[in-house]
Amino acid sequence: MGPSIPLTVTPAPTTTALLTEAVRRWPERLALDFLGATMTYRELAAQVEQAASVLAGVGVRAGDRVGLILPNCPQHVVAFYAVHALGATVAEHNPLAAPEEVRAQLDRHGAKVVIGWEHSISTILAPATARFARTVLAVDLTVAMPLRTRLLLRLPLPAARAQRAKLRSAVPEGVGSWDKEVARAKGSGAPHTPSSPEDVAVLLPTGGTTGMPKLVPLTHANLTANVAQSVQWMPDIREGAETFGAVLPFFHAFGMTLSLTCAVALGATQVILPNFDVDMLLAATQRRPITFLGGVPPMFDRLEARARERNVSLESIRFSVSGAMALDGEIARRWEAATGGLIIEGYGMSETSPVVLGNPFGPARRPGRLGIPYPDTEIRIVDPELLDADPLAADVPDVPDGQIGELLVRGPQVFGGYLDAPQETADVLLPGGWLRTGDLVSRDGADGSVALADRRKELIISGGFNIYPSQVEDAVRGMPGVVDVAVVGLPHEDSALGEQVVAALVLEPGVSIELGQLRQWLEDKVSRYALPRAVHILDDLPRTQLGKVLRRAVRETLLQHQV
Repeated sequence: MGPSIPLTVTPAPTTTALLTEAVRRWPERLALDFLGATMTYRELAAQVEQAASVLAGVGVRAGDRVGLILPNCPQHVVAFYAVHALGATVAEHNPLAAPEEVRAQLDRHGAKVVIGWEHSISTILAPATARFARTVLAVDLTVAMPLRTRLLLRLPLPAARAQRAKLRSAVPEGVGSWDKEVARAKGSGAPHTPSSPEDVAVLLPTGGTTGMPKLVPLTHANLTANVAQSVQWMPDIREGAETFGAVLPFFHAFGMTLSLTCAVALGATQVILPNFDVDMLLAATQRRPITFLGGVPPMFDRLEARARERNVSLESIRFSVSGAMALDGEIARRWEAATGGLIIEGYGMSETSPVVLGNPFGPARRPGRLGIPYPDTEIRIVDPELLDADPLAADVPDVPDGQIGELLVRGPQVFGGYLDAPQETADVLLPGGWLRTGDLVSRDGADGSVALADRRKELIISGGFNIYPSQVEDAVRGMPGVVDVAVVGLPHEDSALGEQVVAALVLEPGVSIELGQLRQWLEDKVSRYALPRAVHILDDLPRTQLGKVLRRAVRETLLQHQV
């Protein structure tokens, strides 16, 4: 079945072309606002030229890889486009990831230059080993801040010293200063090598919810296709007139596409925060009203509650996009009431640049559902066991509408395989370009919208029955006194029955919930075989950088309690 919505927006050939066109059309428009320090598109392009000259001077050439270990900041945007100006590849890393994880990724892709936040560099380079015999340049976040802020940080006061310690760190000997090198560089000496659409633009680590992250290469064509698809999806967005709240991490596929590519393609002003902070974001939107905000449900929930508490208006925010986890209908209702705008949710993954499904921007949106296929994107929903039995079979039928199956996707935003991992690639890429997402979904036959059931790897099989943790969790969340929940499968006493359902609860202060009470609450809400057989009370649930609960980590914690 072909795509139901054709792509009518022509993708740019490369990310470099996105910035070039933005500078041509909106040279004096503000591109970035970082805590009040601003930069126009013309100034951004000039800094990119200087940064490209620095990278060329330390030996970066077309096809090389440059590692970025940075939070959200103007230096991140500049470095991203400077690397691409030389025809090289950006290798993104989470600056808050475990040092060993980042070291392993650096070793795997072999970046010859690393640009990183001082805190990250000092931690990752702590063991002085030969494998770090590469050029390393440290970023000082305070350099990009307003002069007044920098002066306040220098005051000999305990509060200023504490804030400096959060932002800055000493780095090992031999590490250069990215900021100083860029500031004194000439902007015209970099030997630009135009990338082609099929060149790899970025390497992204996967979310890591199932073990050590793999590295996902995405080409310029992948990235710019998703930009074109997203621009078409938002017909009422105003080119050269929007202000994006850039709070999602740039090193993540969701934040990268919204901020590093889509916002630039639209000539938007980006209000950048180094991390999500409710009070900082409210202050930012009072200083420069945000019109477009991408986030995850907990962000919208907390922001709306704090704005209501402090009587701060959110009515400038016309469009909001939620991802990474299901958007609760009550959060969506409160958010739209507070902003007067729309919030939709979509679905994607690093391997798809990332968006493949989205709710329509309009009355047809359905909170709690992933949406319909993006332009030029095809989907199938099939029985995963049939694919397991014969991955090369081209005639596996789709399951009927309303039934749960594994989501397969195909489109110009889908990647071509993991870096140096042929077996892992073969496990997910099928003949004809179809990608196995590993997500179990169902489709509504009336409007074609897709709903998530669960990750296939987190499916619980008990006594031969398939149990979807998300469905049990949704029912538990409505129980009075429950703040959050994760449902996992643990080994059953009778191994022949497989796993038993276990609920990990975070409760309101002073609340106590026993297993019998939980089962009574759920008995008319889920199937009997899905009722938890044990309950554990935790102080908090482990989460990814975007706030998604790590069920794998919860399961490991509960297994340790059993020992």
